[in-house]
Amino acid sequence: MTGTTWLRSCGFALFPGLCLLCARPSRRALDLCTACDAALPRPTCACQRCALPLPVPGTCGRCLRHPPPFVASIASCRHTHPVDHMIHRLKYGGDLAQAGVLAALLAARVREGSAPLPEALVPVPLHWRRLLARGFNQALELALPLGRALGIPVRDRLVVRERATPPQVGLPRELRRRNLSAAFGVRPGPLPNHLALVDDVVTSASTVTALADCLHRAGVERIEVWAVARAGLAN
Repeated sequence: MTGTTWLRSCGFALFPGLCLLCARPSRRALDLCTACDAALPRPTCACQRCALPLPVPGTCGRCLRHPPPFVASIASCRHTHPVDHMIHRLKYGGDLAQAGVLAALLAARVREGSAPLPEALVPVPLHWRRLLARGFNQALELALPLGRALGIPVRDRLVVRERATPPQVGLPRELRRRNLSAAFGVRPGPLPNHLALVDDVVTSASTVTALADCLHRAGVERIEVWAVARAGLAN
């Protein structure tokens, strides 16, 4: 055992990290313990295009009928307990400690794949009024540690939310789609050929579809969607 390892072991014994879910000792500060990590609702089968949970591997019926403007999606967990609670604490409670743990879960999920990594991560933007009210963009708080973990730059100024839209929570799919018509714009400047949109939750996929469509029309060739959680609502 090296001196550094010995010091870390002693430090953990004296001041162990605490699990963000159960408050039991964890491997690191602001982390999950082994038991809570193992119990997370990780997906087994999902649509290759939109990450909708499926009973068997493949592509969901909606993506077959209406292919979205993104080519693939990755979600680290299903949007059920306790991940939904962690996201709620981040998004509405301002508990930014959740972002590092949730980003680490997403990074681990990305590493499981073999596809080439994107050139940039683009967090889904908030309108300036909502950003001012909330004080932070949860998608950016997730993208920053995710980018550091994977060695991918974060382009948080690449797109802008030009139109304030009502909250999407609880709205039917068609209203979600109408809400986001002409909601996004791409700022002038060079664009990556391959990027991943980063968000906390994908429910109907209306937001990421509208944003991906905007970027695709601007000239981005390959767009992926990376989210911490995917809800079971068909998109």
